[in-house]
Amino acid sequence: QVQLVESGGGLVQAGGSLRLSCAASGSIFSTNAMGWYRQAPGKQRELVAQITRGGSTNYAHSVNGRFTISRDNVKNTVDLQMNSLKPEDTAVYYCAARYSGYVGYDYWGQGTQVTVSS
Repeated sequence: QVQLVESGGGLVQAGGSLRLSCAASGSIFSTNAMGWYRQAPGKQRELVAQITRGGSTNYAHSVNGRFTISRDNVKNTVDLQMNSLKPEDTAVYYCAARYSGYVGYDYWGQGTQVTVSS
């Protein structure tokens, strides 16, 4: 069982930056992918960014060019650098880990709140 713990959320003004971090209790070296999702009130959870074992990344269209996902297989962390934040980025952000297969995620964190004020 792997535990994922997110940190770094908070309140920021529009145009500002935040860096989220996800710490895994086990090794992430063997994961097929690590991802960040978010869920805004009244909306479905959506994929924000993911990074594969090989380092390939993909982003939601709405954050492309503003957010950057990175992973550190030594520290067992996955970060999400968020720049030029907008009020519509307000959501609970979740870290996820995929150890098997190529779709879906096996483990999830509890989430961290990000609030962007206008």
